[in-house]
Formats: sequence, structure tokens, C-alpha cells
Amino acid sequence: MTRLSVLLASILAALPLISAFPAQLPEQDSAPTLPVDDPFYIPPEGFETFAPGTILRHRTPPNPIAALGFAKVNIPAAHQILYRTSDSAGNAIATVSTILIPNNADFSKLLSYQVAQDAADPNCSPSYALQLEAAYDGFLGLLAPQIDLLFFGAALEKGWVVTIPDHLGPKSAFLANTLSGHAVLDNVRAALASSSFTNITSDPTIALWGYSGGSLSSGFAAELQPTYAPELNIVGAALGGTVPRIRPVIDAVNKGPFVGLVPSGIQGLANEYPDIEQLLAQGVKPSMQADFSKTKHLCLEGDFREFSGKDIYEYTIDRTIFDQPVAKRIMDANAMGQNVPKIPLLVYKSVGDEISPVNDTDSLIEMYCQGGASVEYKRDLISEHISHGLTGSADAMLWIIDRMNNKPVQAGCTTSTAIAGLLDPKIQAALGQEISTLLKAILAGPIGPAVVG
Repeated sequence: MTRLSVLLASILAALPLISAFPAQLPEQDSAPTLPVDDPFYIPPEGFETFAPGTILRHRTPPNPIAALGFAKVNIPAAHQILYRTSDSAGNAIATVSTILIPNNADFSKLLSYQVAQDAADPNCSPSYALQLEAAYDGFLGLLAPQIDLLFFGAALEKGWVVTIPDHLGPKSAFLANTLSGHAVLDNVRAALASSSFTNITSDPTIALWGYSGGSLSSGFAAELQPTYAPELNIVGAALGGTVPRIRPVIDAVNKGPFVGLVPSGIQGLANEYPDIEQLLAQGVKPSMQADFSKTKHLCLEGDFREFSGKDIYEYTIDRTIFDQPVAKRIMDANAMGQNVPKIPLLVYKSVGDEISPVNDTDSLIEMYCQGGASVEYKRDLISEHISHGLTGSADAMLWIIDRMNNKPVQAGCTTSTAIAGLLDPKIQAALGQEISTLLKAILAGPIGPAVVG
């Protein structure tokens, strides 16, 4: 084995063990104020009259940006922006984005990175989770946003400005994907309007990237861009671990380690759709309502802990609850494939993905390609959902580098299936850089190109 593969194997092997550590939260007066208690997140009166993407207020984050919540990241500037966006029905809402400026920044390159928040609680939002001493929902409660520094940190190391939206909106409407797509596009608009304090150029090269839940918001942004934000010139979107349809996930993860995605996802939809809220009120057993509702106050890791191995149908009065017309209508409305993107796409997916079946992504790509999209579709045989988030990220980073450097995209669609993309030396090198950037951040080394530290 190469040194890189040994390091990768060690990281993957260690992740399950971390959850056994005891809960250790920082002192309450040292942690940032939770979003639900922070007036910064409340939009000013009359904000509805402003155009989508309008900056409503901005600030330096109350606490510095940190790696995994404890190691201050050595970058010269970070900004939080409250901006106007739109919910699933087009009504005005406001959410927050976090803009990170690396050392020796290239202000003509802008990456919008969408984390896999995957929770129905707004206190799990990345704008909070990325700050020093942020802690919620016990030890590792915010690991999902925090571990993504492994990926967007590599972009910072290239000198790109990175913007990270709270793409689930103010109510954390997980799986309300039209809302999420709006939030991503308006986060880009807000970033473009922030030049006076971020120094982002007026016409930067823009790309999108997200894995798993982050691929949903990124994918919907790509689908909605031609009609919702046609003025945005986005050179490409990398979508990994795609989840094209919601309903198949429920049965795929039931009784397994990831079944917590179901109550958090359904509750996320209830946060946005009163019809789903009513469905849960009537369809969950009275004796199980309190247990099911715990997801309102849990982040992704907490949902995994709370529901692991359980049968989600034991919570419901009727085992056909998720096939009822109201559930089908709303899940279908939030499935990918509503529109064909004009933005070039990289889609990477594990053939053995145990959360969302690969055939759903195969069908989505076929639909996109028949509609004239430009898609590079890469399938990986020796991986599953969690590991491919790491191993596939290097491929995504290389593809985005080409887009940022204005390398032409091959028109049309290509599909390839690799025994293991990690065997490619170029992928190993890119992945090694991602891991070294995370370690550099933990050790407080300066993040940015041509910076020694």
C-alpha cells in the first residue's frame, strides 16, 4: 500500500471510534450564540421588498473559523452575510452565508460549497458550526459541517474565495430542495454584491460543489439557474453521492445505521410544508411522537445515534404513510430532474451506495443527457456512500480546477465506471493535498497558495 492509502485507511477506520468518546462541550460563555437565539439571523422589517440575493446585513463571525471546532484556521478574513432568498413557494425568507478569504487570495475565483447539514434543527447550520468552540447536540454533533473543511479547505489552499450558505434556510428545511437551490443561487448573488468588504471581483469565475445532502442543494441550484438566476455565469457544478429521489432512501436505510436520515428528512419537509406536518401529527403513533420529534433538536450525528438500527415503520400507525398522496406529491416535487441544467456537471457516485441506489442516479443522468446537458458521470465500484465522499472528492477537485482555469468542457455526456478511482496517481495526489490541508489547518498553518506554514 502507498503511504496515502495507509493514511486514508487509518482515517476511515478511526471515524467510527470517535463516536465512543464522552460528550465534551465548551463553556457556554465561550461558544458562539446559537442561530435560534442570535438576532443577526432575524431579517429587518420590510426585507421582503428587496430582490433575491440582496445583502441585509453582514459581520465578522463572532468567533474565528475553526477546524473541527477547536483549531483556529489561519486565514486573514471571514464574513457572515444575511441575505434575502426564496422558499419553496417563492416567498421571501432570509438565510446566512459564510465567506472565507484565504491568504494570497485570488478574488476572481469563487466556489460555493454546500455542506451536508442533513438536519431539521437550525442550530446545526454551517454558519454556526464552522466557528471556534461551536458545540451542539453533544460531542461530534456538528461533525458534518466541520469535517467538510477537508474539502473546501483544499479550495482555500488554491487561493479561491469560498462561500458556504446555510442552504436549508432559517427553519432548516432539510429535503425542501427548491428552497435549497434558491438559497445557493442567492448566496452567489450576495457574494457578488459584497465586493466593498470582501474584495470579490465583479465578474469572478464561479463553481458549485456539494456531496450527499450538499449535492441536492447544488443540483437544484443547477436545475433552477436558467430560470431563477439566468444572469449568473457558473462554469460548473460537482455533485457527489447524489440522492435523486427521496422515497427509495427510506427503505434503503431502514433498520440500518443511517435510518436517522428518515425522521430528520421528513421533519425537515414538515418545517417547510404544513401538509407534511399534519401527516406526521396524524400518522405517527401518539406513544412515539416524542421520540420521533427528537430530531427537531438533533444534528446529523445525533440522528444517527438516536435512531440507528430502528424500524422507522414502528413509529407510524400505517406502514403506507410515505406512499400517501400528500407524501408522494411533496417528495416528487423535491426530487432531482425537475429541469435540465445548462451548467456543465460532474456527477460522481458509488455503485455500492447504500443510502441512495445508483440506478436512481443512472436514470437522472440519462434524463439530463437526453435534454442536452453536458455531464461527466463517474461511477466507482469499490466504495460506499461515506468513503466515496472522501475518495471521490479528489476527482471533484481536479474537475473544478479545470473549470476555474477555463478549460473547455467536452460537449455532451460521458459515463465511466472505475474499479477504484483512488488507484489513479493524480487522484492520490489531490486527495493527499486535501488531507494535508486539513492537518495544516489543525496545526494553525496559514491557508492559501504559496504560503509556507
